[in-house]
Amino acid sequence: MNYIRRQDKTFRLIAVFVAAVVVLTITLAAIPAQAQTYKDLHDFNPNNGNDPNGLISPGLIPQGRDGNMYGTSTYGGTSGSGTVFTITSAGKPTILASLDAATGQYPYCGLTFGTDGNFYGVTPQGGNSGAGSVFKMSPAGTLTVLHQFTNNGDGGAPTCPPTQAGNGTFYGVTTGLISGVQGVSTFYKVTSSGAFTTLHIFASSEGIHCSGLTLGSDGDFYGGCELGGANNQGTLYKVSTAGHVTVLRSMTTTDGLQCQGTFLVQAKDGNYYGLCSQGGSTNNDGTIYQLKSDGAYKVLYNFTGGTDGAYPYYLALGADGNLYGTATYGGNNAACVQAVPGCGTIFKITTAGVFKVLYTFDHTHGAYPQSSLTLDTDGIFYGDTAIGGAYNNGVFFSLDVGFKPFVSLVTTSGEVGSKIGILGQGFSKSSVVKFAGVQATEFTLTGTTYISATVPAGAVDGKVTVTTGTTTLTSLQTFTVHNSWRTGTAMPTAVYASATGVLNNEVYVVGGYTTSPTADVQIYNPAANTWSAGVSLPTATSGAAAAVVSDVLYVIGGFTSTVTNAVWAYNPKTKTWSGEAAMPTARDGAVAVVQKGIIYVAGGYNGTDILATVESYNPATNTWTEEAPMLGTKDYPATGLIGTTIVAADGANAPGEVTGDTEGYNATTNTWTNLATDPAAREGTCSGVVGSLFYDVGGYINNGGAATTVNESLSLSADKWTTTLAPIPQGAMFPGSAVYNGQLYCFGGEAKWLGSPINNVQIYQP
Repeated sequence: MNYIRRQDKTFRLIAVFVAAVVVLTITLAAIPAQAQTYKDLHDFNPNNGNDPNGLISPGLIPQGRDGNMYGTSTYGGTSGSGTVFTITSAGKPTILASLDAATGQYPYCGLTFGTDGNFYGVTPQGGNSGAGSVFKMSPAGTLTVLHQFTNNGDGGAPTCPPTQAGNGTFYGVTTGLISGVQGVSTFYKVTSSGAFTTLHIFASSEGIHCSGLTLGSDGDFYGGCELGGANNQGTLYKVSTAGHVTVLRSMTTTDGLQCQGTFLVQAKDGNYYGLCSQGGSTNNDGTIYQLKSDGAYKVLYNFTGGTDGAYPYYLALGADGNLYGTATYGGNNAACVQAVPGCGTIFKITTAGVFKVLYTFDHTHGAYPQSSLTLDTDGIFYGDTAIGGAYNNGVFFSLDVGFKPFVSLVTTSGEVGSKIGILGQGFSKSSVVKFAGVQATEFTLTGTTYISATVPAGAVDGKVTVTTGTTTLTSLQTFTVHNSWRTGTAMPTAVYASATGVLNNEVYVVGGYTTSPTADVQIYNPAANTWSAGVSLPTATSGAAAAVVSDVLYVIGGFTSTVTNAVWAYNPKTKTWSGEAAMPTARDGAVAVVQKGIIYVAGGYNGTDILATVESYNPATNTWTEEAPMLGTKDYPATGLIGTTIVAADGANAPGEVTGDTEGYNATTNTWTNLATDPAAREGTCSGVVGSLFYDVGGYINNGGAATTVNESLSLSADKWTTTLAPIPQGAMFPGSAVYNGQLYCFGGEAKWLGSPINNVQIYQP
């Protein structure tokens, strides 16, 4: 049990259970459910051979293909080292397997449901080296150890199960806390067959004692660490599948503490929400917070330890878009007296921070909930408690808040022709499956609770429905069709050669060319698919570069009546533009990329020559520095940041001549290197980085005619271009480019050389 931090009051609760500390067992009537329906479905019985007879571990209890839920107990089983069990929605449990020292001991944090129908978990102890393991469990009870940690480069003591990415691989982190000694945390990947790779070893500045990963819609994972960071009070971070870590927040006491391993939830607004089990500005009883992908952080709620609860553990997303969770302590019920009085609560909170207690535990019907709430496809929440109930061994409960039944997508994205798992109930061979209204002609039925459907040709992003008889069940998730294009609301003013930047979840399209340069600022809201007018640029400008640093939009250079070196900064809080230090070299057609808060401007045209020069701007000091030039000249190249490498591809290297030359820049060494040449030489493309790939779309190919529709991607790790991606529907040259929420947006441009600008908004989902 040394993997549990004894000094942490929340984790010390487990030690209290194991030591069988006496709790008051005053029998009280259940607290009124406040228009919610709470049911104690099963009281776990240590004397029943079918029951997990040890502490039901905090964490995930996912729904499987058979409609049942699956979980772990930290202790119990034939060796006392924990179990994997299944339980029906009616509350009937069955032990599937008992763990031991050979397979791994004391599973914690529950299970992950894989797309293959199996369940994946971890143990923080046991195995050949005593450092824990990753295992796979079939619904029939076959346990397979995928990897045994050695604490020798691969880390050890993982507490939360790995998370599956869209590529089918599982990614996880280790705490490094072995036998009471804190080592380093690691980020790893493992396949369903057991191929294991350590991808990153966390530095103390990035985090210590990390656990729990959530896959974001942008393809990165989001998680938290208990310690480390700038204040040694923990961090919140994101990490790419390649292992590149970005610290989003170094925590403070008022932010919340003990924020590791709680699995962030991405809500419909695209933001992430999570819990800290301690800290806050009230009584050190925990917080609920909002985190944006750019690191913007806000505490939504501070627990008081009173009737609202204390020491929250997990959040779940409800069918109404609100967040639901449990607090381990608090509620002020006299039946439970620990560090904080009360047996715990179930609560709801909106993304705006409106908080409400839904149920207060009373020990008789359960106490000290620590599991995640599972929203079953019947529309009801399910969870379990650590103690309480008839045998003081915990209960399995349900909470009905009035949601209707729905279908759940095992995989929320895929290409046309891929097979997608759908969970639900009441399915039959006559069921009709539709993807955003397009009927799937092929599907396989398993029982009445699982369908595997093939994504049909013509499918677009949207909800999935299953109609059986007169009943239609709709998915809560939106299914994303990868390698596909969709259209957004047209721009109010058609432009090409505009500058673009993302501010506060909106895309600013600045300036550009209509029949002459314009100062217009058009603001696109991707979530609402709407446009609004912004504060005009002080000077009409086309062909400028743009970048965002610390929520300020910088528009650099461009063409007015001549090429310019002006730098304008827009502050969305004051809604004002200000002039900043001029760029040393006047140019238009250049590109700008941000690396560690510094803006690098490369290439372009100075009115006489096409340039290879590179200059960097530090917004903090308002100063410019000359950097190493590119290896070749480039006008209107494509650009983006992959990890720590700035990529510059294509562009014109002489008047009327385009190139496919591609280069990568290392800001640390101030050097450029050649990369694989783009097979489709062009300039003025729509480009950006999504995940670990650089996308390059459309552009001018020096034929004096229509814009190309070619769509390619570059893998930096493989140094290879992929040329078979879905083409952009309307070819565009010199469009505005932006990456938001894992998608590439292409704004306007020209459909043909010297043609009129277009107002298309074309959105690519990689």
